[in-house]
Amino acid sequence: MLLCISTVKLFGVQQQRSFSSLAKRLSLTGKLPLEPQTQASLDKDFLPWLEQIAGSKITNTLTIGTSTYGRSLFASKVIHAGDCMLKVPFKARITPDELPLDIRVSLTDEVGNIGKLAAVLIREKKMGQKSRWVPYISRLPQPAEMHSTIFWGEDEFSMIRCSAVHKETVKQKAQIEKEFSIVAQAYKQHCPMVIKRPDLEDFMYAYALVGSRAWETSKGISLIPFADFMNHDGLSASIVISDEDKQLSEVTADRNYSPGDEVQIQMVVPNDDPLRIMKLGLLRTHHTRTVKDIDIFHSSCDTFTIKEVKSAIGKGKGIPQSLRAFARVLCCTIPQELNDLSKEAAQHDGRLARLPLKDRSRELEAHKILLSHINRLIEDHSACIKEMEESKCYFVSQRLVVRRQMARDLLSGELRVLRSAAEWPSHYCTTLFSEHSLYNSNIRMN
Repeated sequence: MLLCISTVKLFGVQQQRSFSSLAKRLSLTGKLPLEPQTQASLDKDFLPWLEQIAGSKITNTLTIGTSTYGRSLFASKVIHAGDCMLKVPFKARITPDELPLDIRVSLTDEVGNIGKLAAVLIREKKMGQKSRWVPYISRLPQPAEMHSTIFWGEDEFSMIRCSAVHKETVKQKAQIEKEFSIVAQAYKQHCPMVIKRPDLEDFMYAYALVGSRAWETSKGISLIPFADFMNHDGLSASIVISDEDKQLSEVTADRNYSPGDEVQIQMVVPNDDPLRIMKLGLLRTHHTRTVKDIDIFHSSCDTFTIKEVKSAIGKGKGIPQSLRAFARVLCCTIPQELNDLSKEAAQHDGRLARLPLKDRSRELEAHKILLSHINRLIEDHSACIKEMEESKCYFVSQRLVVRRQMARDLLSGELRVLRSAAEWPSHYCTTLFSEHSLYNSNIRMN
């Protein structure tokens, strides 16, 4: 089975060289219950409040405003590549260290950085006006405006059933529930009279906020008020750098980096494969992590990241070597073939099946397996998109409209990448078949 998901990076950033307006790129899709004039008046007080906490000037180039995205950041002057857009001292950011010591100790390693920071956010929200972060927290999106797939209803969720985002969401919700039980128990044990025990919905909301807004810093992850107004949009043009000596986080602008669309796919060693145990053992034994190819062989399935393949006749850049290696292992039918791959790996850098198989017919079979999986995914995605387009909903909420568009964009993006990825193994198989046929023809002639 081959699955694909659009990669979502928790701390993903994109960069931009110069711009006169950040309205469309640096935005926060937040609730706008107030008239624009009233909203602007309240936002005008936000930066002075934050600078009072920071004890220093935060920015001379950005201001808060509203755009079609909601609350956004605008450049008040031209910003060039490498320019520092804002500086936020460490004391003006929210970190897991703000949890009471006894609760921090109670949160074991089973609670990740996101869960710990979510616990902080819950605590601050429960404190209401007593929280020093209330001006920031009050500007965060409300639960009804959150469109993470962990909040989708069953009918909404079924729209992306052919994407591995569906499977990953199920796993994420299970992890959130696991971390919630630990966090809730810690609050019950150490702060029963101070803060009401949080419920799962509160924790999921806080978890989603942190996951979509947090920045990676020297403290693990942090919420950086004002700075995350620009990190919320997928086209955010910023990088955050922590300066331990100056005890502040700096955000700079640069556009020299332009990541391609990424997709993750999973290949599975079939349960009925007679060599399944041997194949899994070899995959785990001979895996070597590298900088450019960090895919990890594990259990009975493996996740690989592929990018849009620009040319069908090139080297297949965008399809990781580890994915092709996995297909080569899958096509082995006798133990001797696996032993040969193991010996070959030992003679080189330790990674399994990274060279083309010496038997051209087996190399062809391996890439036919890969192509078959990708084509099956293409068919599944096309069917799901067609089903969405043909379904008629006469009475739909704005929330469903947004989520249907999200599902359509997700599947369409994955479909585009999968189609480009399919072209390369298709061309490779055609070339191998021609070479193999010519080779056999020459043998018969001789």
